[in-house]
Amino acid sequence: MVDAVVIGSGPNGLVAANVLADSGWSVEVLEEQGEPGGAVRSDRGVDPAYVNDLFSSFYPLAAVSPVLAALDLEREGLRWSHAPRVLAHPLADGRCAVLDRDRAVTAEGLDGFAPGDGRGWLELCAVWERLGDDLVKALFSPFPPVLAGAGLLARVRAAGGLRLARSLLLPVRRLGEEEFRGEGGRLLLAGNALHADLAPEAAGSGGFGWLMSMLGQFHGFPVPVGGSGALTEALVRRLRARGGTVRCGQRVTEVVVRRGRAVGVRTASGDAFPARRAVLADVSAPALYGELVPAGHLPPRLLDDLRRFHWDFATFKVDWALDGPVPWNSPAAATAGTVHLAEGVDELSRWASQLARGLVPDRPFLLLGQMTTADATRSPHGTESAWAYTHVPHRVKADADGGGLTGTWDAGEQERMADRVEEQVERYAPGFRDRVRARRILAPPTLREADRNLHHGAINGGTASLHQQLVFRPVPGTGRPETPVKGLYLASASAHPGGGVHGAPGANAARAALRSTRATATVLSAAQRLTARRGRGGET
Repeated sequence: MVDAVVIGSGPNGLVAANVLADSGWSVEVLEEQGEPGGAVRSDRGVDPAYVNDLFSSFYPLAAVSPVLAALDLEREGLRWSHAPRVLAHPLADGRCAVLDRDRAVTAEGLDGFAPGDGRGWLELCAVWERLGDDLVKALFSPFPPVLAGAGLLARVRAAGGLRLARSLLLPVRRLGEEEFRGEGGRLLLAGNALHADLAPEAAGSGGFGWLMSMLGQFHGFPVPVGGSGALTEALVRRLRARGGTVRCGQRVTEVVVRRGRAVGVRTASGDAFPARRAVLADVSAPALYGELVPAGHLPPRLLDDLRRFHWDFATFKVDWALDGPVPWNSPAAATAGTVHLAEGVDELSRWASQLARGLVPDRPFLLLGQMTTADATRSPHGTESAWAYTHVPHRVKADADGGGLTGTWDAGEQERMADRVEEQVERYAPGFRDRVRARRILAPPTLREADRNLHHGAINGGTASLHQQLVFRPVPGTGRPETPVKGLYLASASAHPGGGVHGAPGANAARAALRSTRATATVLSAAQRLTARRGRGGET
């Protein structure tokens, strides 16, 4: 029997296992798929000469994560690479907003959209310099972040207090309008806000857009050399070096609960995996509470709240092997690892509105990754390994393009939607389709089949909207990894602080398990001492 069983080998599960192993616990990780990694995997499935990331690719949150830094994965062979420029947002007329790791270069480019906008960007950078370190500490600390939060509060007061708080709570459309006269700065903020499921008019989207923009400005959007799977491989190597095990092809179907405590898990094959101290679940909250834990062990209020659990957008992704670089109409876009494709903030709002109304967008906003530009090992010289994803409704009511897409995502619908994605790229890179050597389509059902946590391809473990963050994540009154079942901890992106590859939910769950065990040991030790004193006649 091991001390802890971890369900799921995504980055949060592997981080949790490593943190426990560092404290001397024996740990076993059970993974449903045939290989570890969850949504951090890469392969050569598009073309044997090309490495493509199946899911996530760029890791700005990993770059600043104190959790991953503490694991020192570079000692396990992990190396990072950056594209010459972080991000680009080209427009059809050839103009292009560029985020460069040199803030002066970013500012100069924004001045080209409107004089003075470069100064506005530098002022946003100055805010990050005052707040960034404390903000990151608070973001990745268990909720509530008492010590880190106190430091952040002091910094916020010094940086403008309520005025700054107001700015960060603004919709990103309004924040962009207040800070920039031209379109360039507004595009950088709004495009980055839409890395989460936040519409340009959503409260708090301004703060998220600023956060992602500043991460890119100060830390870049790095990628693991050789593919995203290299990050997973480093985590697995580190765990195994400390005695932990990872078993693939093991689908957990039940968390075994006895006398109100999690004592292990059972798999689809009927095998039992007991746990002496804890079970940590790197699975979505609806899966944990709606499938794995028998309902009789959960409070009725929790089950009722789960009916209101809000998923983030469904996802549709296309991977490509390209015979040459993307032929952008704006040369600056060719040097960026990440490219945003939409004709202005108004088109972003139009796209978000279509999603909200259950329509498959006619001109999808794309996040496109140029992986060979970011890491030359991904494909032969002169070629490009690339991908793009967009979002689609969970429940399709109609097709805004009139193309008849219904959301069944059968083979025909997948091909038509992939063509629509490529047509959007063509708007900004005429001749793109001529360079497609091979493509792979990952529709919502495909993503779900490859990783059970990706409900319809929802990649953030639940919405990033304010109503499901902090004390509301995953349901009101929680915000921490502890669950109503003793010894069971939620270690996935459904827990605070949410989605992204940074390991905080896994680390928070592991530390909670360690604290609980230490507290129990302290109580038992005190009880043993009291019993001993009584035995000697020292107590009555």
